[in-house]
Amino acid sequence: MQMKELSFGKAQPVDGYGPGFFRVAGRPLPGPICLASEGNIAWGGLADEDALVCLAGDIDVIFVGTGAEMARLPETLTQRLEAAGVGVEVMSTPSACRTYNVLLGEGRRVALAAMPV
Repeated sequence: MQMKELSFGKAQPVDGYGPGFFRVAGRPLPGPICLASEGNIAWGGLADEDALVCLAGDIDVIFVGTGAEMARLPETLTQRLEAAGVGVEVMSTPSACRTYNVLLGEGRRVALAAMPV
């Protein structure tokens, strides 16, 4: 088996998470996070729809982590993202972080918007 080192470019994978925070690039970030190819994006949580819709054109899919358990997104958020041509995958935050990291490592055009656990 041949191993190769992963390169994420400017994008940063999630190193870890805990109650109320995420660790990205070795530093803790409190509260909800949004990560895309350009790095950490200011995001105020599920009510901050504009920050996510602005990613349209740069990403194909966004993984939305809703916390420790999977929950429904606000209907307007889902509608706006789909109207902008962005695929939306809703899952628990741990699952969203793992999925984001894997696809980011494959060079895919993905983003992560995650609520803390």
